[in-house]
Amino acid sequence: MIGMPNDVEVIALTPEDRSWLAARATELWGGEIVISRGVAHDVAKLPGFIARIDGRRAGVATYRLTDDACELVTIDAFQRRAGVGTALIAAVEAVAGDRRLWLITTNDNLDAMRFYQRRGYVLTAAYPGAIEASRRLKPQIPRVGNYGIPIRDELEFVRAK
Repeated sequence: MIGMPNDVEVIALTPEDRSWLAARATELWGGEIVISRGVAHDVAKLPGFIARIDGRRAGVATYRLTDDACELVTIDAFQRRAGVGTALIAAVEAVAGDRRLWLITTNDNLDAMRFYQRRGYVLTAAYPGAIEASRRLKPQIPRVGNYGIPIRDELEFVRAK
């Protein structure tokens, strides 16, 4: 596991953070709703964490718990390569405990794939063409994503034990 710098503070989302998240969700994810495996999630209503550096918001993560699993629904570091993502994922891992911890990303999100694999997550499933179904729930999902790659597929990563 990659270490966490001492200057990243991670706390549970506060009511003020939730208002901010609702307002910023369009910029971060194209709207307050994100889709994973055909399920629409209102990110401002999910449990989650905010990361701060020097008192400023530096990242956010949201998750969904069930009896036997924890889905990392969103994670976004506004300050890259400063340990923000690592701190946030560690906080969600602590909440997940022994539950299966999983997440969905899209085939264009190469930086995320690198991030998750370096932290011990394993690609366990690919869902070719799944984004078309997601677009029926959220039409604003772009057709082309990072690095000019067409967004088509969902990829599932699971924390290795």
